[in-house]
Amino acid sequence: MSRFKLKLAALLTATAFALPAAAQDVAITNARLVIGDGSGPVEGGTVVIRGGRVVAAGTGVAVPAGVRTIDAEGRWVSPGIFAGFSRLGIVDVDGVQETDDSRARTSPFNAALDVVPAVNPRNLSIGISRAEGLTRAVVAPRASGAIFGGQGAVIDLAADMDAVTRPRAFQFMEYGETGAGAAGGSRPAAFASLRNTLFEVAAYARNPSVFLDRGKESLLTRADADALVPVVEGRVPLLIHVERGSDMLTLIDLKREMPRLNLVFVGASEGWTVARDIAAAQVPVIASALTDLPNSFEQLGATQSNVGRMKAAGVLVGIGMINDDETRQARLVKQYAGNLVALTKVPGATGVEWGEAFAAISSRPAEAMGMGGEFGSLRAGRRGDVVIWDGDPLQVGTAAQLVFIDGVEQPTVDRQDRLLQRYLNPAEGALPKAYER
Repeated sequence: MSRFKLKLAALLTATAFALPAAAQDVAITNARLVIGDGSGPVEGGTVVIRGGRVVAAGTGVAVPAGVRTIDAEGRWVSPGIFAGFSRLGIVDVDGVQETDDSRARTSPFNAALDVVPAVNPRNLSIGISRAEGLTRAVVAPRASGAIFGGQGAVIDLAADMDAVTRPRAFQFMEYGETGAGAAGGSRPAAFASLRNTLFEVAAYARNPSVFLDRGKESLLTRADADALVPVVEGRVPLLIHVERGSDMLTLIDLKREMPRLNLVFVGASEGWTVARDIAAAQVPVIASALTDLPNSFEQLGATQSNVGRMKAAGVLVGIGMINDDETRQARLVKQYAGNLVALTKVPGATGVEWGEAFAAISSRPAEAMGMGGEFGSLRAGRRGDVVIWDGDPLQVGTAAQLVFIDGVEQPTVDRQDRLLQRYLNPAEGALPKAYER
């Protein structure tokens, strides 16, 4: 059945702002099952969800009595997509500053900024992404006027008003060219700012009273220091946008000086050039999968083989989107993962096999965020985020047929579908007043 017909069929049974059904126990049988841990799909699989969590998944899994059973009829069934880097839910219209809560251009605070108050579960991009099989997303602020952008969150994409899965899940910062510009105009300035801030925060964590007599010209506010204490103590990841290989080595050296830092590199278009160092330092990467052009001087070594080469070197690599319409097109990570599979067939290129490509948009980003025990795969105990597809989920034309988040079935009809239906065959008198003759 075509994507359009599937959407239209769903639309006929959905209301404008349909609420999800109540949580229930579900067994999905006869599936081409994708666990999401890097293994390939298996035929005749079953996944059982009880109490909002996966209790079993694989072949030979018994279906408990009394649970709702869905026969997948051989269709693909997988974990929901975990968007490794996005700005979903905090920007409505890029060109309208009042609707963009991703940055604070004139705020005296930077690291203390928290995206949670800005997350709008009714943001149109969330509904569109959910209909495309995305169930969780890393949501990051932008840095503006300082290297630190603030505290990001992990959200779910369910059709309810309780979107935040983990608030203050990480701190985001810019390094490289953008960080240099924010810190005073050079990489030495950015590194001095970063190192000085982290050591000041470490002193603050030992004795908060040292901040009582600081004047207005202080480089670090108390609120920013508070926000960075979990970073220097290694309790939350520090996501760093960095592209150049030498910049990554500088940050790895800093980690050696401050070993409790939990670094995650974002973007990393030249990561393959220093992949062994990244792997040895055990720094996860949320990579931009399709960056293959020297769009800047810090991306001269960009190649689509980047992800495959880093994985081959032992780096934990997930896929995210930064500076790539990540406010509304996070759904494209499926296509990006599929392209990595296609690279395995290109002479001289380095791609990844299907199972690992899917893991790069499911379990690997979750693991990079320290949340692999909760999300990203259909292993027992993980949240019941499950999608039934009408084809290979890494193929462009594939549609999500059923989406479950925490074991709750979700609507897959979005505003675009409703607009399509409204204007596909409009009857006279049914159009808005502005269309009246």
